[in-house]
Amino acid sequence: MTSEGGSSGGNPDSSPGPMLRFLSEDHNRIDELLARAIGTENQIDAEVYDGFRRALLRHIGMEEKIVLPAVERRQGAPLPVAAQLRLEHGAIALLLVLIPTPQIVSVIRRVLKQHNAREEGSDGVYSAAERVLRSSAVEVLDQLRAAPEVPLKRCLTTPRVIAAARRTLTLAGFDATLAD
Repeated sequence: MTSEGGSSGGNPDSSPGPMLRFLSEDHNRIDELLARAIGTENQIDAEVYDGFRRALLRHIGMEEKIVLPAVERRQGAPLPVAAQLRLEHGAIALLLVLIPTPQIVSVIRRVLKQHNAREEGSDGVYSAAERVLRSSAVEVLDQLRAAPEVPLKRCLTTPRVIAAARRTLTLAGFDATLAD
C-alpha cells in the first residue's frame, strides 16, 4: 500500500492534497498492521490481525460512506471507477471474514497492492475526488477523521464463504485462487 502520490515539477496543482495524504497514510498504517500481525514463520498474531481488519474495514467505510457519496453529490454522478471500487471493497471485506492463513494473507496483500494503486497517485481516485470536491475537501477530511470503527465478527472459513470470496474476487477482476 505504498503511496505513489507526489508532486511533478513543483506545480502546486499536482502536489497531493490533504485528503490524498490522509488516505494514503492510512493505507501505510494498515500495511504496517498487517506486517506486524504476521510474525516469524508465518505465525499470525490474532489480536494484531483483528486490529488490521478493524482498520481496513474502517478505511473501506470512509471511502464508501464519505468520499464516494461526497463526490457524487458534488458532480451529480459517481466517479467512473466507483462501481469497480465497490466490487473490490466487497472482495476485500470477504477476504477479511476468512480465518487468516499464510495463503489468505498473501491474497489480501496482492489484492490490496492492486486496489491501492488504483486509489493513490496523481491519476488515482483520491486525486480525482479532491479535484471534484475542491474547497469542500477539507470538510470531507474532517468527516474522514471522525469516521467510527467498524465492529468485527469472528473469522470463519466454510465452503460457502470460500465460494463467495472466489466469486467476488473474480467479479472484481482478481485472481480467485484460494485453498479449500
